[in-house]
Amino acid sequence: MHTVIFDLDGTLAETSGDLIAAANTCFRGLGYGNVLDPHSDASTAYHGARAMLALGFERRNVSDAAAQIDAQFPVLLAAYAENIDVYTRLYDGVTEAVEALKRDGYAVGICTNKPSGLAETLLQRLGVRGLFDSMVGADTLPVRKPDPAPYRAAVELAGGDVSKSYLVGDTITDRKTAAAAGVPCALVSFGPEGDRVQEMKPEALLAHYRDLGRVTRDLIGAPR
Repeated sequence: MHTVIFDLDGTLAETSGDLIAAANTCFRGLGYGNVLDPHSDASTAYHGARAMLALGFERRNVSDAAAQIDAQFPVLLAAYAENIDVYTRLYDGVTEAVEALKRDGYAVGICTNKPSGLAETLLQRLGVRGLFDSMVGADTLPVRKPDPAPYRAAVELAGGDVSKSYLVGDTITDRKTAAAAGVPCALVSFGPEGDRVQEMKPEALLAHYRDLGRVTRDLIGAPR
């Protein structure tokens, strides 16, 4: 089957607010206060928990940052799990666009670097888990994006063919994943990076989910 695989954070849903809040829980616990800003630091949130911790400790000039990141990583995940959907919202048009793909005969799945348990919980809370034929998280396989193996697994679990698939994402990690898998990549331009994603030279830009059908047909054609 022709298959479309989506990243989750920053692609299907605006999750940075809850991610930043979880990181700030760690910093407050250490007496640093709220080190990260939910608006100006949103793009860092989409590079993962360790990236947020690293940025915060750099701002506070912490000398043993590497050890502190290791220590606070599970604290951050626990805080995030408790408040995973306070601020998080699906991007406009996601549900309708994915439903339209399925009606047109495409398989759809998710490949994310969020731990699979958290991803499953979030998708259930957002009410869209049933839309997706597969879900591969950071810990589903021994490797994670940008290694192409999780992407290929997401396609295969959805019943698709890698040669007739592409990845919708929002970061350089997604761009590298698609390149490693030998498939096209569409990057959203409505996330924190905005039009700067053009610099990553994706095969397509997605400015709004209303354009998903057209972009999909342009990149991998239509199912017969």
